[in-house]
Amino acid sequence: MVLTMQTEVDLRGVSAREVTDFMLECDDTAYSAWWPGTHREFHVVEPGPGGGHVGDRVWMDEVVGSRHLRMGATVVVADPGHRIVWQLRPWRLPLPVHLALTVRDEGDRVGLRHTLTAGWNGWRRVLDPLWRLYFTAAFTRGLDEHARTEFPRLAEILRARRRAAP
Repeated sequence: MVLTMQTEVDLRGVSAREVTDFMLECDDTAYSAWWPGTHREFHVVEPGPGGGHVGDRVWMDEVVGSRHLRMGATVVVADPGHRIVWQLRPWRLPLPVHLALTVRDEGDRVGLRHTLTAGWNGWRRVLDPLWRLYFTAAFTRGLDEHARTEFPRLAEILRARRRAAP
């Protein structure tokens, strides 16, 4: 039983490509400016082989609800303008936990879906109920509120960048 936490947000005045480009090229300065005090670090620790961002190892540090989350992740899907998927790797151990950001241009807006999934394949899926010990109902609510706050803030930053560009 895969555990899924999903939030959908509409963003105005930006493109899907701007959103994914920001996330794939993010550094600590841009990330912390996005949401000061809540977003602390997000940067590439080690680029993936061959460019294109797949295989990039990143470090994330942010506050979600009452939790201070610090973890590594690896980009497993990088489809600019459409989708990015990170596999979480705390302590460099790959977990069956994925964070996906899916975006689509829809006229004058971008539909954004933020999805966190946790679940094993094969016989290990009998362990899936244990994910509820970490991904509690309170965490799920906090993650939903976090996504509903952070992505409209990102749209504001991207619009401001566009206005400031020569």
